Parts: sequence; structure tokens; C-alpha cells
Amino acid sequence: MGEHHLPVTETGAGPGSVTPFPALSVAPMLDVTDRHFRRFVRSISRHVLLYTEMVTEQALRFGPADRLLAFSPEEQPLVLQLGGSDPDGLAVAVQQARAAGYGAVNLNVGCPSSRVQSGSFGACLMLDPGLVAELVAAMRSASPLPVTVKHRIGVDEHDSYPELLRFVDTVAEAGVTFFTVHARKAWLKGLSPKENRNIPPLEYGFVTRLVQDRPGLAFELNGGVRDLGHAERLRQETGCHAVMLGRAVRDRPWVLAGADPLLSGGEAPADSEKAAVLDYLPYMEEMLGRGVPFRTLTRPLQGMFAGSPGARRWRRLLNETALRSDAGPDVLGSMLETAGSGHPAAVAP
Repeated sequence: MGEHHLPVTETGAGPGSVTPFPALSVAPMLDVTDRHFRRFVRSISRHVLLYTEMVTEQALRFGPADRLLAFSPEEQPLVLQLGGSDPDGLAVAVQQARAAGYGAVNLNVGCPSSRVQSGSFGACLMLDPGLVAELVAAMRSASPLPVTVKHRIGVDEHDSYPELLRFVDTVAEAGVTFFTVHARKAWLKGLSPKENRNIPPLEYGFVTRLVQDRPGLAFELNGGVRDLGHAERLRQETGCHAVMLGRAVRDRPWVLAGADPLLSGGEAPADSEKAAVLDYLPYMEEMLGRGVPFRTLTRPLQGMFAGSPGARRWRRLLNETALRSDAGPDVLGSMLETAGSGHPAAVAP
């Protein structure tokens, strides 16, 4: 992925303040990037930027905010992604995020699910740039935390580049300087969220044009990024400031193994997939003691060893172990004892 360290994007967080955003991040993914997945990723990369699952401002207002905002210090740098369309509610949510210790907040303007649409937020907000500007202005007024926006390149028939540029310009006038662009349009009618991640074609050229036309803003590219090498090629081709990986990390977390040498020049925290899993075991022990189910804690491990001869067996053993009454980190440790160089082909049942 190149011989040089990846750059860090600096974006204003308010008068006289600047916050760095690493050039690589892991996308917010529903039912994936919970605190346990994020903690496991830290066994592979200490420096890639992490995002929470989307949390709605209403959930924080009426639900268990402490639980929804909880994270381990090791997860930093970490961004809270928020969903909502109420300026006052989002302003309070940003204050809660700051009190909880988050380094930045991100407004979701990209999710196409019908549930999100019914709440008048997510991708449908792209149809009302003025409202998005109002929302981020309220968020920025409530706290000095940096506010960023994640969005699509268009919605339904509103998918022209001039419309995208107008959206970005309107939101930038409210003080946003860092935009994460999922380089696909969203079809709000007729496609499921899963289909919206695959069927609309990728249009990386839209990101290239944004970078060229608005040099005073920072753009992060998201969508279809396969690995670190692909991320670097896209960064060079589009000129974007950062690249966000999503499902590639969900399916095989080890794809991030080379991130830290690129981001910081330092060594990776684990030199093998086996070592990364072993590093996660003490955290599992702690969470089990807090009542977190063993199956929940093993979900981040499902994609480990993908591509090796023992990957399928590893997943089967994980699922079988989760049903055992004595399931715990020691069981996983024994599964790994004969894993050789990091591949579980010889793991004992």
C-alpha cells in the first residue's frame, strides 16, 4: 500500500481547535460495530479510526444512554454516529457524547432503511440540505466536538453531481469540513438496505470531483473497498483524504493487519490472527464477568482465519462452543493451542 505513512486529515472543531482524522477508518455497521467488535479490532490495529453503530438521539433521550454510549478506553480514536432529525435532540446527544468521552460525532445521512425513513432521518435527509445544515449547526453549537457527516452521492432520481455539490456546500456553510461519502446513490423505494449496498453502482468519480471542486473540505471515500491495497489505490486515484472500509472488515477483521505501520510507522499489535484472538481473551473474561453472553463476545471472531483451510471449522467450533455451559476464554485458548502459525487447520475439537 505504498512506502509512506498515510496522512492525517485535520479539520476544525471550533474556533482555534483542530482535530486529526486518520486516513483509514472502519465504517459504522448495524449489528456489527458494537463495543466488543471494536475492542477486538484494537487487537489488530491501534490507530485506525472506529465508529459506533448508529445511535438515534431518541434512543439516548428515552433509553439506556449509559449502556448505549459505553466503550472501553482502548477503543479510541472513536466516533459516535448519531441518527435523528430534531436539532434540539441532536444537540443534547452531542453533549452526552462529549461527557462520555467520544472524540467526535458523525451524523448519519446515508442509511436507506424504511425504519430510518419513517423517522425522517438517514439518506432521506439528503433531499433537504437546509435541514441537515440546521441539524449540524445545532450540534456544533452544543459542544466543541467535531461534527462530520456520512452521506450518499444521491437519492432516487436526485442523483446528479450538481445536486450532490449543492448538498455539500449547504452543509459546509454550517461548519462541517469533513464528509464521508458512500459513493453509491440510495434507492429509498424498491430496494432493501442490503440491496442498497450492492445494486446501485459505485461512482468514485463523484468523490474525485468533490475533492477537486472543494479543496477547502476533506472527503473520505466509502463503498466497495476490499483491502488496504485497494484503499490506497482509491486514495491516490480520487485524491480523497481518507478511506473507510466496511464489510471487508466485518468478513475478515485481519484485513486491517497492516494498518498501523501505514498510519503511525509503528508495529502492528499482533503478528498473527492467533495472536490477535489471544489478545482479546482477557477482555472476554472481563465482559463475561459483567454478564455479557459468550455468543455475543465471539461474534467478532467469526471472520478470523478466513481464506485458510480451517476457517469453516473455526466457525463451527465457535458456534458449538457457544452452546457449552462451561464456555469461556480458556476454551478458545485451548482451541488455538495447536493453531500453528495462526491458521486453525489443526485446532482440536
